[in-house]
Amino acid sequence: MNTAALDIRASRFGEERTPFLSARRVAELLGVNLTELAGLIGVARNTLAAKTGARKVDAALSPIVRILAMAGEMAGDEQRAALWFKHQPIPGWAGKTAYDLVREGKTDKVLAYLEAVRSGIYA
Repeated sequence: MNTAALDIRASRFGEERTPFLSARRVAELLGVNLTELAGLIGVARNTLAAKTGARKVDAALSPIVRILAMAGEMAGDEQRAALWFKHQPIPGWAGKTAYDLVREGKTDKVLAYLEAVRSGIYA
């Protein structure tokens, strides 16, 4: 998948009439509340709602949206990607899911895994 296709998928997570990602849309897709999403991305719950925190939230949500967009492209839709993200253990990580790894700050490991799988390497 090229970068333009990834950008189109990721754009579905945008906040209406702003250039920023929507924490609400990401939380709805993942089936979590905003407090849980805030903990996942490492920001305070109040930051998600504050207009002054939009850039910080956008930066924190970007890797998750990228993971969901890549997984959605590979799985066929966003709902399957969300299920995979929360429930499917990633090989080599002792039963941890993408959700667990993101919570631990290892978003780069999840992205590397998806890139490997997309390239035909089963990690």
